[in-house]
This record gives sequence, C-alpha cells and structure tokens, in this order.
Amino acid sequence: MVKERYAFLKTFIAIALVFLCLWAAQWQYHRGVERHAHNNLIVEQSRLPEVKLSELTGNIDSFEWRKITIQGSFDDKNQILLRNRYSEGVYGFEQLTLFAFDGRKIWVDRGWIKAGSNATIPPQLQKTNENIVNISGRLRLDSSLPQGKFFAVSNNAQRDLISQLDARNGIQTEEFYVDLISVSDTSMNPDVPVELPELSDGPHMAYALQWIFFGALSIYGRRLIRRTA
Repeated sequence: MVKERYAFLKTFIAIALVFLCLWAAQWQYHRGVERHAHNNLIVEQSRLPEVKLSELTGNIDSFEWRKITIQGSFDDKNQILLRNRYSEGVYGFEQLTLFAFDGRKIWVDRGWIKAGSNATIPPQLQKTNENIVNISGRLRLDSSLPQGKFFAVSNNAQRDLISQLDARNGIQTEEFYVDLISVSDTSMNPDVPVELPELSDGPHMAYALQWIFFGALSIYGRRLIRRTA
C-alpha cells in the first residue's frame, strides 16, 4: 500500500475548512435570528396605539417604530435631501425638515420627492409654514440616518442651487427623528410618505445550511482523496 504524501497537511486543511464553514454557518444563523427579532419588533411597535411624545418615559431607544404625536412648527430654513431614493422606479430624494417643539428640535422625514429633470434643476419641495401644528409619525433612532454629507437646500436668493455640506452642522437635535405620517394642516401632508420597510428574514438560514453542507463536503473530499491515494 502506497503511503499518502502530505497526509497530515491535507487532513489539517480539511479540518480547518470544516471549522471555517461551521463558523460561517453560525454567523449566518445569528444574523438570521437578529433580523427576525428586529422584524418582530417593527411589527409589534408599529401596531401599538399612538401616544404623545411627552408620555414616553425611559430609554427612547425602546420606542423606535412607535407612532407618536408632537405639537410644534416646521423650520423650512433647515432642510436636507437624502440622495438615491426611489419611488416606483423613479429617482428622487427624501426631504427632511427641522421641527421645533418644547424648546427642542428634531428632523422630520417628510417622504419622497421627485428629482429635477437634470442635475442643475432642484426638485420641487413639499412646502411648509411656521404655524403651530400637530404631527403624527413613527419614532426613529437618529443612528439609522446616513452620517456625514448630504445635499442641503439653499434658502438664500439663489434658491435654485443645491450644495453638499453637513446639514446638521451647528444644529443641536435630539437623538431620534420622525417618519411623518400626517399633519393637522393637511396642506403639509407628505405626497409620498415613508413606508415601513419590507419585512423579510432574508436568506441567512439558507446560507447557514449551505455552509454546513460545504463543511460536510470538505470531510467527504478528504476521505475521497485518501482512498484514491
């Protein structure tokens, strides 16, 4: 019987591949569990009855996706547009407007607006006024907003210009924002409101099983090589 060359090395590689596949399977499994739990949280919170923001106590993080109402006024001198947003396949932006209430400030996501016909033409913004209004929306954590640079809407005489800058620079806001659902002044209701995300657990569990299969394949391949040596 011919002695197999590099038998130890081949076995070591096979074992290493098995451990790597098991690690990847576990990683995908935990990602699937976390995503499932997050989806359940969204469903449970969004189905709860609407409450006033002032009635929420404790850690604000535990109320994400809850429907809330706030009384205050919009500040259209401070608005930002989030890029690369689509509605029914049409390119546009999400318009966020600063909202002041009880001496505090938050960003309110007022939904999708269509982009201009070319890069030099600004989109048609949804208008606001400075009247005191009640807004209804879903509470969102500020950490879910993109960080850094945004398109910021200019409010000077050259209104047709859109510049890129840190729109939150110098503005002290709360660590949450609101996806707007409706306004007591219906003229300020969003044309295309922000919808709940598509709730899917994704392919993580299938990927976990796939990695386990790859690990088993590594063992089978090692045995096959040994038999044919």
